[in-house]
Amino acid sequence: MTQGISRRGRLLAAAVGTGLLAPVVVAATPAAAATPTVSCTSAKAGLAAKLKKDITGALAGRKGTVAIGLYDRSTNTTCTLRATSSFDSASTVKVTVLAALLWDAKKHNRYLTDREVSLTRAMITKSDNNATSALWKQLGMSKIKGFLAAAGMTRTTPGSGGYWGLTQINVNDEQKLLKLVTARNSVLSDNSRAYILKLMGQVVSSQRWGTPAGAPSKVAVHVKNGWLQRATHGWRVHSLGTFNGAGHDYTITVLTQDNSTMSYGVTTIQNVAKAIHKDLVPAATARYTPTSRPSEAFVAVPPQG
Repeated sequence: MTQGISRRGRLLAAAVGTGLLAPVVVAATPAAAATPTVSCTSAKAGLAAKLKKDITGALAGRKGTVAIGLYDRSTNTTCTLRATSSFDSASTVKVTVLAALLWDAKKHNRYLTDREVSLTRAMITKSDNNATSALWKQLGMSKIKGFLAAAGMTRTTPGSGGYWGLTQINVNDEQKLLKLVTARNSVLSDNSRAYILKLMGQVVSSQRWGTPAGAPSKVAVHVKNGWLQRATHGWRVHSLGTFNGAGHDYTITVLTQDNSTMSYGVTTIQNVAKAIHKDLVPAATARYTPTSRPSEAFVAVPPQG
């Protein structure tokens, strides 16, 4: 019996090698999956079609994998691209860490300690990794997962072994988080939301690239970015932003990977952001330009231990 199977195996291998089974193999191969396209909806006539066209145009010729989320409360507008695809979070998870800390403090009816205030400020405004590791360890996996459940971020998986930068995120969950930060809800208190926005509005100039690019001068900008290089999928470069003013209240998430350099990913994100800001607030003339290009030396790597 064993010899019979081995003989059939040898005959099958020989058939494949000589191409005798090629017609069967070709017929059984599924068609290539269609490339995802930008999808937009809006209560404002013509806006969805314009956003779809301009975001698609901003991505034309760009290499890498890009996921996008847009939500504007004022016009009930949404745009998505690869909204459920998972990415390594890099430092964007720091907003989640801050929100989890504030959620837990609210549950225990307490204010943040002076130590926590210092750590959270460093974590968000300077993307300090040591501060993040300290807060991640303090919270522990149960509290982090507790917040994710409360926030409805059901597809976010915390990085294991202290590697918070390898938390798996997607556009849908990041947009849920930003919605919680920007509107009243039962998960985060008004004071907590104000604190998160305050810190995201005070990010150092060298890290204020990404989704703020092209924002009208009359719009308040809040941002948190993440960047990480690994052996597979090259550079991950992400940007979360919330924007309020000029009659609009919107959030933007752009996640990217497979970038050849950090700067390449930044440019892709900023091309998308400029198109979105211009379409949402077309009358604005003065637009935000990042004050400096990011340095690839500032790599938000996961903690080593």
